[in-house]
Amino acid sequence: MNLQERIAASFGAQGLMTTLGARLALVQEGEVHVVLPHSPALSQQQGFMHGGAIASILDSACGYAALTRAPAGHEVVTAEFKINMPRPALGQRFLAIGRVLSAGRMLTVCGGEVRAYADEGEAFKVVALMQATIVNVKA
Repeated sequence: MNLQERIAASFGAQGLMTTLGARLALVQEGEVHVVLPHSPALSQQQGFMHGGAIASILDSACGYAALTRAPAGHEVVTAEFKINMPRPALGQRFLAIGRVLSAGRMLTVCGGEVRAYADEGEAFKVVALMQATIVNVKA
């Protein structure tokens, strides 16, 4: 199974990503993108995309970026993350980008951001920044 297939199979098995309506947009060594369309069902009381949905797609993007660097026979789990949300999550679609910053034998540190797009082709605004520690675990 190649890297793309491995990540896609694992992502497809995640009930939360399916429930949110998120999908993989890019998988490459050390970087994964996850897209989430706007949905009123995922909003908070003021109409912004809920921070829990934003954190979830960014956690998955970072985790799958880490999985691209995990040793054979391993899966990954999140040990911790820190998220900053510098502005409200307003947009028609959201792109979570997870990148490996440092990969070790047991731990991988990832950084990521969520970009909000109002319309296709428009400039984006960064609505979330994350640093995450991901643990390699035997499959």
